[in-house]
Amino acid sequence: MTSLRRFVQDLFFYKKMMALSLILFTTGIVIGTLNADFITELITPQLQGLQEYSRDLSESANPQWSFFVFIFLNNAVKSIVIIFVGALFGLLPIFFLMMNGMVIGFLLTTAASQGENMFDLIVLGLLPHGIIEIPAILIASGFGLQFGYMVLKGLGELGARDESERTVKWGGFLKTAGRASIWITLLLLIAAIIESTLTFYLVTL
Repeated sequence: MTSLRRFVQDLFFYKKMMALSLILFTTGIVIGTLNADFITELITPQLQGLQEYSRDLSESANPQWSFFVFIFLNNAVKSIVIIFVGALFGLLPIFFLMMNGMVIGFLLTTAASQGENMFDLIVLGLLPHGIIEIPAILIASGFGLQFGYMVLKGLGELGARDESERTVKWGGFLKTAGRASIWITLLLLIAAIIESTLTFYLVTL
């Protein structure tokens, strides 16, 4: 169930949805980059909420621990949920990917327009943890998209006279989704540790 080799095999088995997940995320980044003014109205309230929460965490007795708990739980819960709400025809994973991509594109564009050091922002502030966190989120979304596809396909096969004519195998998929949940959670745990220690240190130098 927890085999890393099987998890990697699962990623290749669902490679089309993993690729679609990357495409949607990249599209979101492009939209966020090219339409910063429009995106501002859409995501500013969310960013303000995060900034207030971040300020509260910074003022806590142990900021690094507080950031770690928040980052890990926020990312892990969202990622696992996005796998299984993908059953709603994959709509929420699509929205999740596009929004996350737009936020990154918007933040990078805004930072560049304000003259911030993009090397520091990307290499020091994003890359150390993002190299693990972003793929984990894309993988979770890919499984969510696959879930949605299988629901749609399953609905289309309801009229099949013989059960042998149905190609959707729920048992196999749910097993792979469970295995993915374990590995995604582990990857996000590692990313949260890096973000709350190394990244925290680098951006506060």
